[in-house]
Amino acid sequence: MNPLFLSIDGCDGTGKSTQLDLLAQWLTSRGREVLTCRDPGSTPLGEEVRGLLLNRTDLHIHRRSEMLLYMAARSQLVEEVIRPALSEGKTVVSDRFLLANVVYQGYGGGLDVETLWEVGRIATDAVFPHLVLLLDMPSGAAAARLRRSLDRMELEGDDFHARVRDGFLAEASRRPERIRVIDAARPVDEVHAAVREAVLPLLES
Repeated sequence: MNPLFLSIDGCDGTGKSTQLDLLAQWLTSRGREVLTCRDPGSTPLGEEVRGLLLNRTDLHIHRRSEMLLYMAARSQLVEEVIRPALSEGKTVVSDRFLLANVVYQGYGGGLDVETLWEVGRIATDAVFPHLVLLLDMPSGAAAARLRRSLDRMELEGDDFHARVRDGFLAEASRRPERIRVIDAARPVDEVHAAVREAVLPLLES
């Protein structure tokens, strides 16, 4: 079976974790050996970096430093988890990947978007998802869904997250063959149906 790499992205509160679990279950039911991961995270280094980036609200981190920390965690994720799984013919589904870095630190944080893509290409050794499933809804509505303590990035404010959403949609319009926008404001089962519809051609090709 051909390897497949998918990522699910979008603003916090759009239902990424729920849709990732449902997608993994559906892919498994179709005979795929599925590995799920999260970016940053899923390696010892990645989890340490995740804690630093998301939980240390007392620590000032410059946007370039922030970007490079995310890239380092992602590089480790590719080498320890994603590339080995793909080489074994598995299907990898990641909660976020490079697109999030481009959007949050670029459109949200003001770094140059093309530079972020290039640094990302180097950090991942050009390992990119075959398809990014972008769960989209207004950033304010997504934020209202969060029923937990907010992490460092979630505390950035409404204007920041509005820029992030605009950035996701801008990149999707630039790369429609790689990024599929899915309306996440619908009921969970309808969103999952749209996710399946987007992924199915990759399973049949």
